[in-house]
Amino acid sequence: MRILVMGLPGAGKTYLSKLLKEELQCAYFNADEVRTMANDWDFSVEGRLRQANRMKLYSMFEKENGRTSICDFICPTENTRTEFGADFVIWLNTINEGRFEDTNKMFEAPLDCNYLIIQKNAEEHVPKIVKKIQELMNV
Repeated sequence: MRILVMGLPGAGKTYLSKLLKEELQCAYFNADEVRTMANDWDFSVEGRLRQANRMKLYSMFEKENGRTSICDFICPTENTRTEFGADFVIWLNTINEGRFEDTNKMFEAPLDCNYLIIQKNAEEHVPKIVKKIQELMNV
């Protein structure tokens, strides 16, 4: 299963993702770490699509080998979310604006998600998210 943890910068994606990683014992890919490896700090529309594709490739490798992965990144547009193609989407809608104006301007609220978080209380949500994921995976 490929899990996308998305939201604006500062919404709590990385904190939640790390908690979920420990609980699910799965692979975890952070957007900043992946960008560092690629040495690609292009935040244009094209750069963001390229990043979504990179995150997809890493997570698809895990899925093709029978493993779950969590990808934590902004994924700001419907197009980037379509490119990534998550099996399970967690949207952290905990802030109205992030720290980057260009991201705020381009960010499109997702039309659909599997789990919505509107307050920064990740510890409370982890067991609920894990339960939903396990139900989907028939565990």
